[in-house]
Amino acid sequence: MATQIENISPDVVYAITRNRNAFLVKRNNTGGLQFSRDPLNLTNKHSRKYAGYCNPQAIGIRADGNTVEVVTKLPNRINKPATQLQLSSFSSSTPSRKLYKSVVNSTAKKGYRADLRAEAVARASAVKLSQAEKKDVKREVKLRGSKARKAAEAEAASSS
Repeated sequence: MATQIENISPDVVYAITRNRNAFLVKRNNTGGLQFSRDPLNLTNKHSRKYAGYCNPQAIGIRADGNTVEVVTKLPNRINKPATQLQLSSFSSSTPSRKLYKSVVNSTAKKGYRADLRAEAVARASAVKLSQAEKKDVKREVKLRGSKARKAAEAEAASSS
């Protein structure tokens, strides 16, 4: 669904495909909200700003195994769909700050899509957190107040 003809405005492409496209998700139980499954959509909201299929510049961040992949759409290759995406991946051992800094550098500092900086960092953070190993340590609950007094009395009564 990518824009493949340079003389068509992305606004026209979005206006035509706004109500019907392959990425659109409509549900009756969401109160009229529409979501998007577009891989180049950072927030998964169906709106012109975040739509990756019609914007000449788009950013996508996704998890691939133990890596975080940052995908950017190259505007000078709009007529070459096979090579229009640039992929950079970061392993799970990459520190969070380094990952966030590289996301900011690739989005805002190069003048690519500065309006998506916060969303890109938030998405990278969520992907990084989802890849963290879960700890199975159960903490002992410390009783306070009247429950602590009752437990102490019960312990004293059982030991005597």
